[in-house]
Amino acid sequence: MDVAVTILSVSVAYVLRFSLPILVENSSEIIKNIGIIVLINLVFFRVFKTYSNVLRFSSFIDILRIIISLSASYGSLIALEYLLRTTTGASNIQTSVLLIAFVVNATLMVTSRIVVKTFFEMVGSYSSKSTRVFIYGAKEAGVNIAKAIRIGMKDHYRLKAFIADEPELIGKVMMGVDIYPNDQNIYDRLIDKRVTTIIVSPNKIDALKNSILTDELLNHRIKLLTVPPISEWNANTLSSNEIKEIQIEDLLQRDSIEVDIRKIASHLEGKRVMITGAAGSIGSEIMRQVASFNPYNLILIDQAETPLHDIRLELLDKWRNLSSETIVADITNSTRMEAIFNKYQPQYIFHAAAYKHVPMMEDNVSESIQVNVGGTKIIADLAVKYKAEKFVMISTDKAVNPTNVMGCSKRIAEIYVQSLAQKLSVTKEAHVHFITTRFGNVLGSNGSVIPRFKDQIKKGGPVTVTHPEIIRYFMTIPEACRLVLEAGSMGNGGEIYIFDMGEPVKILDLAKRMISLSGCEDTVKIVFTGLRHGEKLYEELLNVKESTIPTYHEKIMIANVRKYEFDDVNTQIKDLTKLSYSYDQMAIVASMKSLVPEFISKNSCFEELDKVVI
Repeated sequence: MDVAVTILSVSVAYVLRFSLPILVENSSEIIKNIGIIVLINLVFFRVFKTYSNVLRFSSFIDILRIIISLSASYGSLIALEYLLRTTTGASNIQTSVLLIAFVVNATLMVTSRIVVKTFFEMVGSYSSKSTRVFIYGAKEAGVNIAKAIRIGMKDHYRLKAFIADEPELIGKVMMGVDIYPNDQNIYDRLIDKRVTTIIVSPNKIDALKNSILTDELLNHRIKLLTVPPISEWNANTLSSNEIKEIQIEDLLQRDSIEVDIRKIASHLEGKRVMITGAAGSIGSEIMRQVASFNPYNLILIDQAETPLHDIRLELLDKWRNLSSETIVADITNSTRMEAIFNKYQPQYIFHAAAYKHVPMMEDNVSESIQVNVGGTKIIADLAVKYKAEKFVMISTDKAVNPTNVMGCSKRIAEIYVQSLAQKLSVTKEAHVHFITTRFGNVLGSNGSVIPRFKDQIKKGGPVTVTHPEIIRYFMTIPEACRLVLEAGSMGNGGEIYIFDMGEPVKILDLAKRMISLSGCEDTVKIVFTGLRHGEKLYEELLNVKESTIPTYHEKIMIANVRKYEFDDVNTQIKDLTKLSYSYDQMAIVASMKSLVPEFISKNSCFEELDKVVI
């Protein structure tokens, strides 16, 4: 095609430059000149690979390549003609012919690609089954999504318009479609274009979750999809299976949390880092974030064999060169844990191992004490014995004014760690910095409400909510772990850090929004099941008697909590742990209440212990 275009271009140049008699008289010379020009152009076509692209996928880069190639070839011919004229006085091809041929050649080659591209877009157009979509985001990310749809996903999606927040773009036309504002009329425009799906640019997720139109769109059954950030696209291309439904986590109305990555890295780089509960939701995410900071060694401990095996495989896939140990072990086995500490000498410890489900621990009090309290004591004592630098414990908002066994067991663990830190600061026996981090529910964690709701919706319902008024604080797993790492880097020892969890979320509203996102409003119902054992309507991040001390990070505060004497606490916890092996649940809980007087059971058989005897 390009050869034919070049022949035509030079022929047109001669016709425009000379009269018919001259052309007839010099036809053999002209044919020879056309052959020379075509030959030179072929050389530069090959050098610049103007033929290498698929015409229907031509882009600006291909047009630029054509212009450069033609400029080089015709420029060389003009230079050669000038050289011949100055040295021999003869002129083979007139410069004027070459200039005219260059303009015509470039125009025809570019036009041919545009015509082919347009033809394929019209003839090989969208499938009758393709979904009509608006794209929210009219800048680079949104345009790249639109290009990806037009190039490789015509059977799936058909672009009908863009939605933009930027005033300078609204009302313009881009890629042949209109750009609409994100306003109250957007639903009418969707109806007008017969569109029921919006693909949201990853750069617009924050704007979407804070938009008052989100719930209105969901209520009108508009499907919301999104794609990964462009940096995660494979070879800068997007496939249809990468366009996913927006998850409830994406629409959590909270500001993103930023941390001081350099400071965190300086604390962890080159260190021997131990993570207990490494196969759990929090422990595994801490592992991923710590792995990126180039630790000397990762010691990953969990008693769950299969999830820990999955972590090992992930390490092999993503951090093959990182030194790591995946160890199946129970933190309540003091002999086993001491052997591990003795062998690996951890410098930085993230203690995430714990039993966390409230109803389960209400029925298994002994295990709650043995793991959450006894296991924490074993790890903390070994951290002191083997001179670790820092011990970061993951706690929960359920430890504040606990109403259940799980929350109280975590509060007792907090008390032990804090009193141990206080003792060490006085006696100077060791320099371990003990840090406690306390936060609320984590979105998407194992066994949490969102995976459960997703599963229930997938099965057709019903979605079970314990109480219409129940509320919870939520945070995404990566956010929670980033704050854990940040708190660990700032702590000096003995602090209990609490995180700004944003506004609490009503679980009923969460369930309704998840059902709307799935498009199952007509088929999936919500059923109220009543509060579970030990559950309360709302969680607190602080005891009412406590106050907070700000830190340099606006999302992290230090809880001003009651101080305990280590020797007294140590004795009580030893007795409590010993009592746990009696499996006398009432006696164990009574002992817990004596250690944590604010522990008042709710919706539990242990309420009997809170009754005042007259």
